[in-house]
Parts: sequence; structure tokens; C-alpha cells
Amino acid sequence: MATRTDAPTRREQILKEAARLFAERGFHGVGVDEIGAAVGISGPGLYRHFAGKDAMLAELLVGISGQLLTGAKRRLAEADGGGAEQVLDSLIEGHIDFALDDRPLITLHDRELDRLRDSDRKMVRQLQRQYVELWVGVVREVYPGLGEPAARSAVHSVFGLLNSTPHLGRSGSLPGRGATAELLHRMARGAFAAAVHPPATPLAPA
Repeated sequence: MATRTDAPTRREQILKEAARLFAERGFHGVGVDEIGAAVGISGPGLYRHFAGKDAMLAELLVGISGQLLTGAKRRLAEADGGGAEQVLDSLIEGHIDFALDDRPLITLHDRELDRLRDSDRKMVRQLQRQYVELWVGVVREVYPGLGEPAARSAVHSVFGLLNSTPHLGRSGSLPGRGATAELLHRMARGAFAAAVHPPATPLAPA
């Protein structure tokens, strides 16, 4: 994820290029040779790292779901008594990092999740449910007047907002990473606040 600073391994380089190519052209539109060429190795050389494209797809989608959950747990543990507000802001920041830096994975999840084996797809769903429930607990601490079903709906809505980044256009057309991250953060917090205190319905015209 975006917080990693050490050099990626060959395996990680393969996964990154596979995600990019799958997102751009679809899973079936990309061959093993093309993925290999993108990282400077032969197509058959990929089989030293992965059994095939299906294995790459599974590792990408199961992997990112696990990374999001692990990162969220770490942020919760690192709050160190800072309060639920701080934790929620940290969770939002972490998901924004993912949404801005790993946009191909969002596209890949939306298009290709059903291609996974049942066991891998169930694992993705299980990890995602745990991730959602962690958020729900924090959101209800910040907004105690929000019931559990409403909090869960709000969390899913915020994920939909943050995960819209693949549709924002090319990186050069955005106002800059920092400004975009700040905007997304304000919108996420605004969405949670609106779930508790929805805006007044405007009066109908006379």
C-alpha cells in the first residue's frame, strides 16, 4: 500500500503490473507474456512466481482486502488514547491512500471479483465484512446517536465515495494528490455528519 517505503520485490512488481493491465484491458484481454514484458521477464518466467493469471488475480483481491483490514487494525491500535475522532480521521486517511494510490485494484475488484474461486471470493467478503464492522464501531463512538444499521449504511456510502477515484479522470486532470485527499476527507466526514443530522428539507414552493 501507499505507506510502504522499501523497494518492491519482483513478485510485487508483477502484481502491480498485472493489476494495471487487468484494469485497463480486462482479465481475458491480457496475456502472461504481456505481464512478463511489463516487468522485464519472459512470460514463462512468471510461473516461477505464480501458477497463472488466476493466482495473480486472487492474490491481488484477497491481498488488498487483507491489507486494508490489517492497516485499519494498526491505526486503531496506534491511536493510543487519542479518542474516536482521531481514529476515524486516521481510518479515512488510510482508505484515501488506498483509493488514490491503488486505483487499478478498485477497478479490478468491481469487474473481476466474480472470476475468483468460491473460496477466494468468500475470503474477500469475509475480510471486507470485518473491515466494515471495525469502521462501524468507530463511527458509532464518534456519533453515538447513529444506530448500527444506519452507521453500516453510512460506512458503505463513504466507501462508495472514496472508491470513486477511478472515475475522477487521469492524475494530471486532478487538483493534486494533497488537495484531492483533503477534499475526499472533508466529504467523508460530511457524509457521516449528515447521516446523524440530515439537512433540513427545503420548503416546497408556494
